[in-house]
Amino acid sequence: MKRTDFVRHLEAYGCVLLREGAKHSVFYNRDANRTSTVPRHREIKNPTAIKICKQLGVPHPLR
Repeated sequence: MKRTDFVRHLEAYGCVLLREGAKHSVFYNRDANRTSTVPRHREIKNPTAIKICKQLGVPHPLR
């Protein structure tokens, strides 16, 4: 899945960008009080996207 689409999905569920790292972006979900890193690649593989959504407590975008 495209990274831009994935970031839009996370932001739609209340996740905000906490900080930028060298190779990852760290997102924070205020409702669930959880953080997760999102790699800075153009394409994010589906299993990775599902795992990130699970860590942040949001439904994964492939449903």
